[in-house]
Amino acid sequence: MKCFAFILFFVVTNTYAQKAEIVKFDALQSIISLKSGRIQVINFWVTWCAPCVKELPLFATLEEGSYKNIDVTLVNLDFADKIDKVNSFIARKNIKSKVLLLDEIDYNKWIDKVDVSWSGAIPATLVVNAATGKRKFVEKELETGDLEKIIKEVE
Repeated sequence: MKCFAFILFFVVTNTYAQKAEIVKFDALQSIISLKSGRIQVINFWVTWCAPCVKELPLFATLEEGSYKNIDVTLVNLDFADKIDKVNSFIARKNIKSKVLLLDEIDYNKWIDKVDVSWSGAIPATLVVNAATGKRKFVEKELETGDLEKIIKEVE
């Protein structure tokens, strides 16, 4: 009976676990330039970056908080052939945010399109408010309260 319960738990967990979607830059660009009444919070990270992993709970807290007009997109920069590793990471960390795995290994072709000040270092976060036309790019590990301050700047 214990074996059956474990198998059932494993099947149910894997069936409903969040999965990353492999995309090209044009899909990300459409999110960045989305003309809606919602603020877009876009975080760039990889599974092997300790500061990236450390700040991920801040994005979950943001979505669970009082902000109702915010969309969070976590853009993973691991290689596309590591999708299983990324999906395993998402399940293990119970990530609920939308996760895109950006399949663009020539970073020089698209980094400036995200923000001209971006050196390519991660973690990095872009917050865009299409309604006000304001945006803020941060190239560092975020701490508790940083996201809320950035959002206030672009409101």
